Amino acid sequence: MYAIAIREPGDPDVLEWTEQPDPSPGAGEVLVKVAAAGVNRADLLQRRGFYPPPKGASEILGLECSGTIAELGEGVTGWTVGDQVCALLSGGGYAEQVAVPAAQVLPVPSGVDLVEAAGLPEVTCTVWSNVVMEAGLRGGQFLLVHGGSGGIGTCAIQVATALGARVAATAGSPETLQLCRELGADPAISYRDEDFVEVVKGLGGADVILDNMGASYLDRNISALAPDGHLAVIGMQGGRKAELDMGKMLAKRARMSLLALRSRPVEGANGKAAIVTDVRERLWPLVEEGKVRPIVHGRIPMREAARAHSALDAGGVRGKILLTVD
Repeated sequence: MYAIAIREPGDPDVLEWTEQPDPSPGAGEVLVKVAAAGVNRADLLQRRGFYPPPKGASEILGLECSGTIAELGEGVTGWTVGDQVCALLSGGGYAEQVAVPAAQVLPVPSGVDLVEAAGLPEVTCTVWSNVVMEAGLRGGQFLLVHGGSGGIGTCAIQVATALGARVAATAGSPETLQLCRELGADPAISYRDEDFVEVVKGLGGADVILDNMGASYLDRNISALAPDGHLAVIGMQGGRKAELDMGKMLAKRARMSLLALRSRPVEGANGKAAIVTDVRERLWPLVEEGKVRPIVHGRIPMREAARAHSALDAGGVRGKILLTVD
């Protein structure tokens, strides 16, 4: 098969479309003939040498894909060859084929294009596990989403809106702010021109904050929380280290979680299988009803993955970029 290899850590031009050994499904796995793979910021970090895959995972980039089941590993039930699926991966999506645990496979939701389904697994599992399963967001509460126009942000706005929660989102340009509004964010807050803390506090504070910035937003996020609020940190675009005012958190009875998805085991109470199962049972119906949909910025041939990485590096991407296999 052909796949994207990283020649050496560096800029997007280190990505090469090269021949690689064919994967084969182990016990409990399925082999997926890939139609498309989603591009995530974690891929950019791995390309630069800052985010190695978990032990035993494929060195090939790609945390989600869609395609058709080509082969079943020993002991797999519930799937058949030819099923159209999308899958949450620990790596390996930037390829013509990938082997994945069957417990991390989802059916392509009705009404969703096979290629566009590649933009669903990573964002839906990240949002659902952090915002709903961990932070407990429910109807009537108030969610603040940072980076509202990206893949995670566009999903989070839709999920919260579908659950009956109020959503505020931060974004930069007029175009990205408008996208947030169209998806259900009210208000959409310009991080360039407005102080999100003052805006959110004026609305009573956020019950849940989904944050991709990390250190640079830590103190401000705590200030923006409502009493008994929950700060869910899923990224560190603003740095890894910051001073934490525990007195401020105690006064608000605030909670904070930092939960990675990629490094989780497949099985167990906090494993990927449990998340995928909950997503399939509780979130997939919202997707099939059209209340949550993949927001696709564009499709790029997988052999041109460097172009997709350059676009995401440059900023301004709305939703997901998908890499398609010819």
